[in-house]
Amino acid sequence: PCGAEGWAQDAVPPGAAFVAASYRGPGNNDTRSNKALPILLWWSGSLFPHFPGETERIDCPRGSCLVTRSRRVARHRRTKALIFYGTDFRAYEAPLPRLPHQTWALFHEESPMNNYLLSHPPGIQLFNYTATFRRESDYPLTLQWLPGVGYLRGPAVPLAEKEAWRRKGYAPVLYMQSHCDVPSDRDRYVRELMKYIPVDSYGKCLHNRELPSERLRDTSTATTEDSEFMTFIARYKFHLALENAICDDYMTEKLWRPMHLGAVPVYRGSPAVRDWMPNNLSIILIDDFDSPQELAKYLDFLDKNGEEYMKYLEYKNFGGIKNQFLLESLERREWGVNDMTLPNYLNGFECFICDRENTRVKEEQEHRKSHGKIPAPRPRIAQFKHMGCPMPTPGFGSVEDLSGGDGWKEMWLQDYWQSLDQGEALTAMIHRNESHQGRFWDYMHEIFLKRTRQH
Repeated sequence: PCGAEGWAQDAVPPGAAFVAASYRGPGNNDTRSNKALPILLWWSGSLFPHFPGETERIDCPRGSCLVTRSRRVARHRRTKALIFYGTDFRAYEAPLPRLPHQTWALFHEESPMNNYLLSHPPGIQLFNYTATFRRESDYPLTLQWLPGVGYLRGPAVPLAEKEAWRRKGYAPVLYMQSHCDVPSDRDRYVRELMKYIPVDSYGKCLHNRELPSERLRDTSTATTEDSEFMTFIARYKFHLALENAICDDYMTEKLWRPMHLGAVPVYRGSPAVRDWMPNNLSIILIDDFDSPQELAKYLDFLDKNGEEYMKYLEYKNFGGIKNQFLLESLERREWGVNDMTLPNYLNGFECFICDRENTRVKEEQEHRKSHGKIPAPRPRIAQFKHMGCPMPTPGFGSVEDLSGGDGWKEMWLQDYWQSLDQGEALTAMIHRNESHQGRFWDYMHEIFLKRTRQH
């Protein structure tokens, strides 16, 4: 595909501008003029993956579409799909009334914590097409942080060098986190673990050690896989790799980067993470241990037994990647990470929607021509499992153990349940053909009163 351009793997804050080369797609034999094509509208303009124009023609396998970020076409009869970025999607700002001839598409590769609305059935079922980290979504982005199988095969620092590092007074375990107070409540767990094994923590969370130079302390160094930074953290035997939220298939650079470097990830995140691992012994799962104390005991054992420790790095040897599911998934995905020969996944998802919408237009025309003999296409609705992330739970202990004023409890549990109310409110507004966004809070109040009566 000409002009396709991968973009940096690092999570980009909402609202950041994406700049990609104009993407035409693989080409097709669609001879229609631009004026006859279905229009796809990126409702989240900050994510519009084209440059420099506001509107582009894309030529996808089954047909062409016009793609734009101009909301002037929001109510146009040819505007067939609205594409939303999950992090920016707010129920109280959704375009109303929802038009019957338009589908809604969701692109959300980021953490579930960015929008818990999407983890509840009323939230996710607002959409017709999805691209999320879940393998069950229509256009899965599960391995978005893994450039390819070669990334896992990168050489590890020799064990002798790691042992020398330990003798210099460095801990066996590294923690590098500056985003504190997250739904997975990881700091609460790490704080407890630190009572039983030394952990060097360089980030803002549980900070107990300084990086050796000003350059390494610069956060941009840490997010761009800077070689000096990578060399420094590769010497640690274990990396605490705890995602900021727990959900099936939500796996980020926190997992893949230590595997690339040959440091063993001590992981908590996707409950289904084993499905994606190169072999049966490549990460240590926190949830396999009854307590942080038990985990510390095991890490200490591996720290003192080099032969046992090295078993966790055997996947780096020739033929060491045994997981066919992982290999096939990497082979099968249509998009690339930093790969100029493939579209990035934004362009890929756009073509996925373009093809679906061209098919839908054709099926609707056939239905009309046949005077109802050919059935109309059935609307496609996203499933709960396209996102469906569980309620946040404390990183250590149970909710009952937490004090009334616990900040995590007040913030994340409230956010999770309020998101359900918001999804229900917007769904009710759509069903009633509501056109005034300002009434959203009336609907929220109605739901709140109904809940209170039930309790």
